[in-house]
Amino acid sequence: MTHNLARKRTALVALAASGAFLVNACSAPGTTTESTPQASTQTSASVQTTCGTDNITMKGYFETGFPLPKALTDEFTKQFPNVTWDVREDQFAVITQNALRVLADDPPDLMRLPSIQQAVKAGVLLNLDEYATAYGWDKWPASQLEQLRVNSAGARGEGSLYAQGLNYSLTGVFYNKDLAAKIGMTEAPKTLAELDDALAKAKAAGITGIAQFNGGATGGLAFPLQNLMAAYGETAPINDWIFQKAGANINTESNLKAVQHLQKWIKAGYFADDVNSLDYAAMMSRFTGGKSLFIFDGDWESGNFDKTMPGKVGFFLMPPLEAGGKQAAMSAPLTFGVSAKAAHPACAAFFLNWVATNQTAREITVKIGGSHPMGAQDAFMPEVAKDTVTAQTLAAGTKIGVDNGGMDFIANATSSIYPKSWTPNLQKLVAGEVEPDALLKSVQTDYESQIKG
Repeated sequence: MTHNLARKRTALVALAASGAFLVNACSAPGTTTESTPQASTQTSASVQTTCGTDNITMKGYFETGFPLPKALTDEFTKQFPNVTWDVREDQFAVITQNALRVLADDPPDLMRLPSIQQAVKAGVLLNLDEYATAYGWDKWPASQLEQLRVNSAGARGEGSLYAQGLNYSLTGVFYNKDLAAKIGMTEAPKTLAELDDALAKAKAAGITGIAQFNGGATGGLAFPLQNLMAAYGETAPINDWIFQKAGANINTESNLKAVQHLQKWIKAGYFADDVNSLDYAAMMSRFTGGKSLFIFDGDWESGNFDKTMPGKVGFFLMPPLEAGGKQAAMSAPLTFGVSAKAAHPACAAFFLNWVATNQTAREITVKIGGSHPMGAQDAFMPEVAKDTVTAQTLAAGTKIGVDNGGMDFIANATSSIYPKSWTPNLQKLVAGEVEPDALLKSVQTDYESQIKG
């Protein structure tokens, strides 16, 4: 899970991540074969595959400080002048806590969501299988859409398609090359032990090792924690937990080692002293201001760093325990879903297909989003200079594909798990108010309660 220094969000997000955009929709509209510039030529007997020619306003509810959606909607209006956008923005934590209420009271056409399962269970998301057939989304690599599927039992990872992606992001570690040189770090760490060593050297040199946001309702320590989880264990059990597979448990031996390692970093003073009051914008300000060696963040910042700190920033995936080991990353589509109450569902679906298939849209996704666009395997990809951070994050995405190391974000397991469980528990870990085993037990208890509720 952009950007100027006023950006505040977690992740992809977004994971960053993570996360999901929600597009409201009424029942499937009637058939139309009307075509417009850049429109898909594929049609379905039951869905409309254009925005039409009438003047319409699409209502959006986006995450504060995230430039990619706005850049795409602006370009969309240039190509389709009859479609304009009325966008409201809020912080990620506000959106996650109020999503279902907003959808019920004043549903927008396009909305950012981290998790789709609760919305599916509540019956507010439209099954997108017909749109997938009409636009040929089912011909894309299956892994792109896996996290956007929900089965009849309410588990993610399989079943019908209830969301679509804006791009495919991943997270890792950005580092300041000038500060790295001061501690003799000439290349990215190849093992977790080498990363530990770099942090220790930074501490000894009076350099903040990690300026990670963890204040308010968004616990950014979930980023390094999940990276540590992947270093100590397999990704499949983590995804099973996020996807709400039966019997899934976050409280495992390998995850305990990960939390203990994070606690070691905290006690060693590798994080900024005010980590529990640090928000996303402050983290970014410190990093771009040369006051932090590392930040755990996502490829959505690549374009920003290429503009504001050209040649000064590097990126690497979380190193494994052993040199040459497989690597993993929080890697997920930034997604949209279709609900039951919007004025323009067909245009929303057309927009999502346009994002993945239009050449200019794909250029925006790479150059502003810093991440790989969704779409067919042989779809157009813009050229990226080899010495850029964007090139490094795209290469990291290829490595994750080879290692089959993609994970969704642990904050997306339920609609409430991030603000109500991970965040307060991670803040307590920093404050010395909870031990690693108790943290995992608490999160698992909250998880089970939220699923049942």
